[in-house]
Amino acid sequence: MSGADTTSNLTKAAGLPESFHAGRFAGKVVMVTGAAQGIGWSVARRIAAEGGDLVLVDRAPLLHEVAEGLRAHSAHALSVTADLETYEGALAAVAAAKDEFGRIDVLINNVGGTIWAKPYEHYTPQEIQKEIQRSLFPTLWMCRAAFEMMITAGGGTIVNVSSVATRGMNRVPYAAAKGGVKAITSALAMEGAPHGIRVVATAPGGTEAPERQVKRGPAPQGEQEQAWYQAIVDQTVDSTLLKRYGTLDEQSAPIVFLASDEASYITGATLAVAGGDLG
Repeated sequence: MSGADTTSNLTKAAGLPESFHAGRFAGKVVMVTGAAQGIGWSVARRIAAEGGDLVLVDRAPLLHEVAEGLRAHSAHALSVTADLETYEGALAAVAAAKDEFGRIDVLINNVGGTIWAKPYEHYTPQEIQKEIQRSLFPTLWMCRAAFEMMITAGGGTIVNVSSVATRGMNRVPYAAAKGGVKAITSALAMEGAPHGIRVVATAPGGTEAPERQVKRGPAPQGEQEQAWYQAIVDQTVDSTLLKRYGTLDEQSAPIVFLASDEASYITGATLAVAGGDLG
């Protein structure tokens, strides 16, 4: 099967636009975390369609079905289930990539997401810790686990996924975690530059996506919790200039651009992808 045919089949299978760049990631090994659903799912399909070899990481077994679907359309996709909230899980993911491909050229850190939605005074200490553990540590651990390999290889690219919710309603612990992701990006870019390593990030806004098959947390219960969640939705839309949520394609395309060689003169920056909301 030709490269053009492979790209066309991947496009049709994933419902992606025809306008992305065939061959842009040819010869590249790209690791995508949180790849079983949502933005990570969309990024993985774009990378596959653009010719990259993939290492997909998630703690949900659903990930293996995603990889199998890509392999059915001639993509080279390794799936690794790991808990990236632990350093041991991050090390295991990197080791699997090294065993399969010998290196990681691009690391896309996508794991994270709000678990609860409520005013800060209603969070328990345990819930605060879980939010930080969920949305900060996977990026912190993965950067640590992959950085030495990239230094040894003489270069690489890390794309982190932060959020414009660093200024938002009813998500203070999540905002703190994603603010930390932005700080990792700017600080690690300074350390990575002498080694030929770029570190960049996007900050997504509200994003429309199919209902998650694996939930991040409990659905809002009762009128009060539903009202707190609705306040997030209303504030998210009101804060955008375009007055709407984005799509998965609108989030994954900037991530894939920043991961590519086309963005070779961009490092240390976080790009808001939120319809004009800068966070």
